[in-house]
Amino acid sequence: MSTVTIVVTVLFALYMAASAAADFARYKQVSLVMAKAGVPESWMPLLGVLKAAGALGLLVGLGVPLIGIAAAIGVVVYFVGAIVTHVRVRLYGVWIVYPVFAFLLALATLGLGLADLDVFGRNCDLILRACVS
Repeated sequence: MSTVTIVVTVLFALYMAASAAADFARYKQVSLVMAKAGVPESWMPLLGVLKAAGALGLLVGLGVPLIGIAAAIGVVVYFVGAIVTHVRVRLYGVWIVYPVFAFLLALATLGLGLADLDVFGRNCDLILRACVS
């Protein structure tokens, strides 16, 4: 696994964990943006759990690559939903920056993870990380 993949994955997992903590704490700024986007405040704990699960999955994926790939796919889907939610209520400008930024980070993490697995190249065992030449 490359150093870039490890650094990007760890930083993004920390970012996701901090975002989950803000949801659990019902941080005022997060609550305001979610209200503007039409997301009920009662959903905040569930959204926090999803973000925390994504962060944990990304970190576990450093040791078990398939879990990391699955987590990265889940996080990409999560932020596609966040972007759609913002677009649906026409919440653009500074409000859409967070989900777009997080979506791009999730894509980068997924892309790096797939590149490290070499899924487009040699015949590799995705769990044991052993490649046959």
